[in-house]
Amino acid sequence: MSTLKALCFSIPFFAATALNAQIRTTEFNKAPLKQGVFVQLPMGSIKAKGWLLKQLEQQRSGATGMAEALYPEDDNLGKNTDWLGGTGNGWERVPYYVKGLVALAYTLDDDNLKAKAQKYIDWTLNNQQKNGLFGPPKMKDWWPRMPMMYALQSYYEATADKRVIPFLTKYFKYELANLDADPLREWGKSRAADNMEIAIWLYNKTGDGDLLKLVEKLKNQAYPWIDIYTNNQFYYFGDDFQPKHMVNVAQALKFPVVYAQLHDTPANLNALEKGIAHIMHDHGQPEGLGSGTEFLSGRNSTSGVETCTVVEWMQSLETAARVIHKASIGDQLEKIAFNALPAQFSSDFKNHSYYTLPNQVISAHGNLGFNQDYASGIISSPYSGFGCCRYNMHMGWPYFVKNSAVATPDKGLAIITYGPMEIETLVAGNRTIKIIEETNYPFEERIKLNLTLSQATAFPLVLRIPTWSNNPTIKLNGKPLKGVAAGAMFTIDREWKSGDQLELNFPMTVATTSQVNNSVSVERGPIVYALEIKAENKIIKTHPVSGFADYEVFPKSAWNYGLILNNNDLANGIEIERRAMPENPFIAKESPVKLKLKGKKIPSWKLAYNQLAAFDVPFSPVISNEQTEDITLVPYGSEHIRLSLFPTIGRPKKVEDRLVENFENGMPASWVFYGGGWFWKNGAAHAASNAGSGGYGMNGSKYVANETDFRDFNYLADVTITSDGDAGLIFRVNQPAIGPDAYQGYYVGLSADMGTVQIGKASNQKWLPLSTAKYPVKFNTVHHIKIKANGPQMEVYVDGSDKPVVAINDSEYQSGSIGLRTYKALASFDSVQINRL
Repeated sequence: MSTLKALCFSIPFFAATALNAQIRTTEFNKAPLKQGVFVQLPMGSIKAKGWLLKQLEQQRSGATGMAEALYPEDDNLGKNTDWLGGTGNGWERVPYYVKGLVALAYTLDDDNLKAKAQKYIDWTLNNQQKNGLFGPPKMKDWWPRMPMMYALQSYYEATADKRVIPFLTKYFKYELANLDADPLREWGKSRAADNMEIAIWLYNKTGDGDLLKLVEKLKNQAYPWIDIYTNNQFYYFGDDFQPKHMVNVAQALKFPVVYAQLHDTPANLNALEKGIAHIMHDHGQPEGLGSGTEFLSGRNSTSGVETCTVVEWMQSLETAARVIHKASIGDQLEKIAFNALPAQFSSDFKNHSYYTLPNQVISAHGNLGFNQDYASGIISSPYSGFGCCRYNMHMGWPYFVKNSAVATPDKGLAIITYGPMEIETLVAGNRTIKIIEETNYPFEERIKLNLTLSQATAFPLVLRIPTWSNNPTIKLNGKPLKGVAAGAMFTIDREWKSGDQLELNFPMTVATTSQVNNSVSVERGPIVYALEIKAENKIIKTHPVSGFADYEVFPKSAWNYGLILNNNDLANGIEIERRAMPENPFIAKESPVKLKLKGKKIPSWKLAYNQLAAFDVPFSPVISNEQTEDITLVPYGSEHIRLSLFPTIGRPKKVEDRLVENFENGMPASWVFYGGGWFWKNGAAHAASNAGSGGYGMNGSKYVANETDFRDFNYLADVTITSDGDAGLIFRVNQPAIGPDAYQGYYVGLSADMGTVQIGKASNQKWLPLSTAKYPVKFNTVHHIKIKANGPQMEVYVDGSDKPVVAINDSEYQSGSIGLRTYKALASFDSVQINRL
């Protein structure tokens, strides 16, 4: 665009902005809050373009625009909902929906969507009780009011409706006065950071010191998230599932940085990044966040991610980026937005999947054994899984757009994430600016920023330089700038003129990242790539709203491939295929970037016992005698079924001689759990409480060292049982999966309530006891187990006994991995040692 055209195009904008300057201003942190914090631009300041606009438009014509027709019940979005004064019980569902709806409506500037939102906004604002409480009078819960406050915040920033500030002021005074008598509980106790963030926002509008007292009180009544993230304490709360519920964990990630604005300490500022590091080490998925079904569920390739987790994790990073000015936060946000977010939805945004799996090679109706198990949990449907996600998911793309650029306290701008969009706002106090971002990023490397200003203006512009970028460059009006480095927040402070242009180039190289079982994920820039699988959609149910149906998806081409990688020359082993940019890049066959490389089928890698998921990715390297084939990878988010964790082809390198694991430094990265939850505390591995779980996989939870392969050995470990049930050691294990007896191998279990030691095996998904003996097993007492296996002869010694307590002769399983197992029991394990005979 020429300078002349840009100026002519922008005259109406400047006139409109000048008339509404007071609406468009922002308030930064007032003392005593942390200074230097960035703030959101007013809602509507950033408009999506190109492929990003397509995502929002599909929301409008798909699940967001049609939500009231899809969910018309009184307890959902029906006309008789209590959030419109009716008799229903909308609880969190209406506020969740309105939060995303308002953001979408004003980002698209869509009158129809605005009208849909306005009735909820008006009822809420016009029906506040005299004491300040708002929302349905019969709803005795702080939590659902929190997402509605986000909706009101966005609405106010878009409209400057004069009702909002006194409304929130009155409510927060009520809250401050009543929290002692009616403290936070359950969801509100988990998600207090949402409340705290809006209170700080209002403080910066009004300067009312009581709001900071409220933030402090909310912090003190919430779960100790700062300690939880810093010290990896998600499973430290026994039967209380709230701190290990992954949506809560994702939503509360913002908690430390929100509170750090009130108390600017290293502990508060560092807790978010420490928490993410712990989550990714123990539960990390290739698309950039942790698994949760619904509890934190480990690093195996068949644990899912909930849609609510995706959008809440994104919002937490969006908040964090304003407080902690690190490029890595924007990197993480883009990785989730460009991979996990589109993977949760059908390409037309009519359906979602409650859970998605990194290796999800089939999408069919049935139970997978997750701790919260839904038969519709992995199918594509407007009704997949539990109801929360179908209301909460709508904020994902609109919040990503509205947080992509922020105002800086030195009267400038910072760009946190990239994509095709345009920004219209004020800089240098009250000077108008428009930045048109021309790009197909993240599918291409180049980004052009075209600036149009009402007059020459000096202000700083901060640009995030991705950490993954290889030799990034920035040109200003064609001239390269010095000092550009990957992983930096690069500031250009100068006088800007209309027509100035920046050209950002972030070269993307193909790289592999080590994942569970020594597998790899393949990445290029912020995009994770998955195997292109030919898929067949099968409609299993149609719905009264035209165009909406439930789908199962089945593979029609092979999926069980391992990659042939030359890690010394990866670039020459992978071909990048570029094609024209489509309207929607999240359709596999139309993907603008595909990767071509070599692989081999692994015939032994098949669907697991339930036929609803693949077995966990085999430990790499894996031998394959199959022919070498050309295979194609496409963006992770473009697949309805996918394979993104790949084994590599080569000579196996499993531990066969000796292994010692004392759990001195946390959970070992090479161990994997199947079902239930496992965590580290006080130098031992612990099986977590599964109270409140509905999944059968919780009854027999396994923690397996998949990198081992032992035939004849002495296997020793300390086991402490703290509840009824049994716990002990598994060995010669193959093909572990979620489910009590979903493995092949032997198990030695101790039971304190039964006073027994038992050895048996899992065979054809059935438990077969082979020998049982009475033994005085005691609760909360360390028992030392030794298993001696030599061919078919297996002997079990307890607490240094001279003679075996139980012994068997069985030849079904010859060799395999070792691990730990509990069955309906809580237990801890330490001092694991195995030596080959």
